[in-house]
Amino acid sequence: MLRAVTVKEAQINRLKAEIETADAIIIGAGAGLSTSAGFTYSGSRFRQYFADFENRYGFHDMYSGGFYHYKTPEEHWAYWSRYIEVNRYQNTEKPVYDNLFKLVKDKDYFVITTNVDHCFQKAGFDKKRLFYTQGDYGLFQCSVPCCQITYDNREIIRRMVKEQKDMRIPSELLPKCPVCGKPLTMNLRSDDKFVENEGWHKAAMRYNDFIRRHKKLHILLLELGVGYNTPGIIKYPFWQMTAENPKAVYACINYGEACVPEEIAKRSISIRADIGEILKQL
Repeated sequence: MLRAVTVKEAQINRLKAEIETADAIIIGAGAGLSTSAGFTYSGSRFRQYFADFENRYGFHDMYSGGFYHYKTPEEHWAYWSRYIEVNRYQNTEKPVYDNLFKLVKDKDYFVITTNVDHCFQKAGFDKKRLFYTQGDYGLFQCSVPCCQITYDNREIIRRMVKEQKDMRIPSELLPKCPVCGKPLTMNLRSDDKFVENEGWHKAAMRYNDFIRRHKKLHILLLELGVGYNTPGIIKYPFWQMTAENPKAVYACINYGEACVPEEIAKRSISIRADIGEILKQL
């Protein structure tokens, strides 16, 4: 008995064919990809790690805790060290990134992402094919900043988590800039003080070079979980590259909005669904 193919199935089949036949793939990843992998910031996962903070300070998700104005830096880093530990150094609950890597590992690919949780590299993606535009939970920078240098924070974060008591870290663990002595802060883009270190600039150059070398070829621009907080980094450039290259195909998988401009609709694949489930089917 024949079964009608649904619109979603047709789009998945088309995307699978594009992945197999494209000369190159550029993956643009946003927060929705990590959410699909299990890095949720509210609900049971939040309470598992931050129930004590919720009871004392009254916020109900990790994002709110990150913006809370703590009275002391010892409290601030008690929260942030735990936050970094669970969202940067722990592995995701679901193999979404691993499944994505299996799909593209033998292709000529590059990744641009606004995520700062380092999940791509942990899944096996080539470090030289990754551009983290917004920073890394695993890095500190000077809060001034006095220089364009970042510092690995893995060991000090683990000490903060291990040695904190009553939601405070010992004062001697407060991170200070080794150059000027001012407090260190997270290397996250939130204002004009964000440090773009040498590694950041090299990654940006490699990404721009990848685009230049493939701009006339059959390229798949695969957007995963990108919202409208910073559309100028991934979404709008992907639309523009698709419009300018008649051989390019734009694909968007998003649990929420998965829209495409009318000008590139015929060369676009739009799937509104959980990214992890679609990757399984692919």
